[in-house]
Amino acid sequence: MAIIDQLAPRDRDLRRRARKVIPNGMYGHMAAQVLPEGYPQFIERADGARMWDVDGREYLDLMSSWGPIVLGHRYPAVEEAVRTQAGAGDCFDGTSPRMVELAEAFVDLVPYADWAMFAKNGTDATTLCCTIARAHTGREIVVIARGAYHGAAPWCTPYPAGVTAADRQNLVYFEYNDIDSLHAAIAGIEDRVAAVIACPVRHDVRREQELAEPQFARALRETCDRIGALLVLDEVRTGFRLDVRGSWESFGVRPDLSAWSKAIANGYALSAVLGRTDLRDAAGRVYTTGSFWFSAVSMAASLATLGVVNTAAFESNLRAAGEQLRTGLLAQAEAYGFQVRYTGPVQMPLLTFVADEDFALGNAWASAAISNGVYVHPHHNWFLNAAHTPAVIEEILQRTDAAYATLAGQPVAGRGLLTG
Repeated sequence: MAIIDQLAPRDRDLRRRARKVIPNGMYGHMAAQVLPEGYPQFIERADGARMWDVDGREYLDLMSSWGPIVLGHRYPAVEEAVRTQAGAGDCFDGTSPRMVELAEAFVDLVPYADWAMFAKNGTDATTLCCTIARAHTGREIVVIARGAYHGAAPWCTPYPAGVTAADRQNLVYFEYNDIDSLHAAIAGIEDRVAAVIACPVRHDVRREQELAEPQFARALRETCDRIGALLVLDEVRTGFRLDVRGSWESFGVRPDLSAWSKAIANGYALSAVLGRTDLRDAAGRVYTTGSFWFSAVSMAASLATLGVVNTAAFESNLRAAGEQLRTGLLAQAEAYGFQVRYTGPVQMPLLTFVADEDFALGNAWASAAISNGVYVHPHHNWFLNAAHTPAVIEEILQRTDAAYATLAGQPVAGRGLLTG
């Protein structure tokens, strides 16, 4: 029997309809090929830490819509701001006052930011950062960590279809957390480097996450200063979750430009570029725009979101939830005799199984988790949000315990004892 025939009826019907009118039935990170067996393709609604698929099945959501939900689905203060702004209008011939208010809020929040620009997607923001860096320096090369994900435009997409060599000819690659590889990559071309772009945490898919070493972050800053290049920090995934002031603030490392999206409007489409004052002229000379980049509703949502995340309680509660989840999942793995790795910041972790190169065990565990009502992913990092209260985390752990129990009874290769 084909997998699609085993799906719940409404989801199955929508997939068949989608195949007729959408390439491959779906695309990007929503494609069926990205989802393990048994996952719903279509979601009907969500609230707080929960969501329901089109067939009425409930899930506790640990993906937070792949990052954008940072306060919980349909957070009341955000939804109220959205309703108020939508009642006045969204897309105008001119900009809403919300844009100025939001830029002021970001400049007040992020210590190195002197100005802000807004767009819709993370790719918009990372691309704009690179363009501003080139306009400011008059140089062409952007240095990027090998395997890093900075968006879906031709210059940065991890997939080659439709991409030409010319799209990548001004990129140079180095290895994350390896400053010697950066120095080797730029040797002899230092005066052509416009920017070095890096993620605060290495979060490439299908590999364990890797925290940036403080000395690496500081060496990136020193190298950029020495060669006259700009340091660009890609905060698209990490923004607000690690440190609302900037993810490397605790290292004493501040970028020249940074790209933000996902969590900044709690699920509404928005991205931002933040920069220091001497880059204001270059940013003003770059022509960049979009039909919906100035829409007011998302900016109102972001203003409400900033009002919540800029509190000590938000950061401490999110970190505590992450620690509670980590402790529980590792204890369960040990109890059931599975060797796992839990990597990345606890606010956006990833659980993988040792010696599981093809993710067969990870996919099986994720499918068992989804069957027990916990929405996770086997090879993309998860995202915690403020709706993950201690009680919700405990409920998640009850369901993941059942997932481990299911997996323990399956003949899947790769089991062993947890070694830490």
